[in-house]
Amino acid sequence: MHLTKAVITAAGRAQRGLPLQTLVDRDGVEKKALQIILEEAVGAGAEEVCLVVAPGDEAAYRAAAGGLAPRLHFVEQPEPLGYGHAVLLAKPFTAGQPFLHLVGDHLYIARGEVRSARQVADAARAEGCAVSAVQPTPEAVLRQYGAVGGPRVAGRADLYEVQHVREKPTPSEAERVLAVPGLRAGFYLCFFGVHAFTPAVMDLLAEAAGRQPAGTPLELSPVLAELARRERYLALEVAGRRYNIGVRYGLLTAQLALALDGVDRERILAQIVDLLAQRG
Repeated sequence: MHLTKAVITAAGRAQRGLPLQTLVDRDGVEKKALQIILEEAVGAGAEEVCLVVAPGDEAAYRAAAGGLAPRLHFVEQPEPLGYGHAVLLAKPFTAGQPFLHLVGDHLYIARGEVRSARQVADAARAEGCAVSAVQPTPEAVLRQYGAVGGPRVAGRADLYEVQHVREKPTPSEAERVLAVPGLRAGFYLCFFGVHAFTPAVMDLLAEAAGRQPAGTPLELSPVLAELARRERYLALEVAGRRYNIGVRYGLLTAQLALALDGVDRERILAQIVDLLAQRG
């Protein structure tokens, strides 16, 4: 698993502006969300990054990338034909090589020195197979995520053999198919937004696209379910947290998390206490 390429999807019509939002990173520097995501990919070993964007967005995204702009390649998704379709558009860029994949509406904060995406890339290199990051997630928000099920890898508390993949499952479906022995009751392994994929993912997406009627959305989760049937596919419980900036108050929550994990922690805590005191 020689991971030097990354694909970031950012063409969703409802989320396309999210990577262009400005936040203050943990180092106290103002950055676009896109730059923070790119730094995550580059920190995991990506030398080149393909951004899948909506038509007309390339210039804004290139400007938002800061000093990482020279690493970028762009491909446009002319119509909103699904998440899997967006990933498949990067097939010429990946050119039969393994690749990292991150989404454009999530930010990540690791516990410890090793970035979340680096943890995934390191696991994929060590195991020689596809690895997706997951996070134990309460069933109350299952409908926001794809989820996986399968047993733990022997001798590892954080690594799972993926046997089932479902997109936005209902709690009853998750209980029936995705329950993982040893995981806290009412929690399931939901995607974190970081993956290390083998070239087989692009091949399976192309196969699925060829079977579908024209204009039908192509999703990623069914392809990952097929991947689990064809080759070894693991899920890594990352030491860190994901923050979905596309949900209500998502940007606020992500900004608070970045601030409380960074150089301005004490100042932010004091401001939060002051706000609470004013409300009292």
